[in-house]
Amino acid sequence: MGKALFPGSFDPVTYGHLDVIERASMVFEHLEVAVAVNPTKLPIFTVQERVKMLEGLTAGFKNVSVGWFEGLTVEYMRAKGIRALVRGIRTFADFEYEASLANANRCVAPEIETVFILSDTKYSFVSSRMIRELATYGGNVSAFVPQDIARELIARAQGKKPVDQDMR
Repeated sequence: MGKALFPGSFDPVTYGHLDVIERASMVFEHLEVAVAVNPTKLPIFTVQERVKMLEGLTAGFKNVSVGWFEGLTVEYMRAKGIRALVRGIRTFADFEYEASLANANRCVAPEIETVFILSDTKYSFVSSRMIRELATYGGNVSAFVPQDIARELIARAQGKKPVDQDMR
């Protein structure tokens, strides 16, 4: 089915993200996972760190590559010649938001189609925001993110290891 893009902030990368990546990689000939730079968010991990994490976690997939971009997702997709946009759906609220976004994208870039992949039910409540908040209070996040990410996330969320401001 050609090439697809799975964009996100991935701050941090969760098991839910990895589930969508694995399943999308079985549908598309090539899947690019791309860290979207959002200037309105203050990330825990730098773009470079998130790209490196994703590269390590997806190394076993022969048809998955990792990148990053700034600006509109559809413009990035046009520049790369990608016509399918993968979005993970956890809840009905996600669907409502993502359906609105897909319709807006269709107005801006009618050649791009959005494909929704429902998350595994065991990840339906997992969000990066929830994980960051849990880590801030020293909670155990290892059920939601890989162990190396969990350790680093907790250290940073509790202010024990600051993010390099120049690397955001």
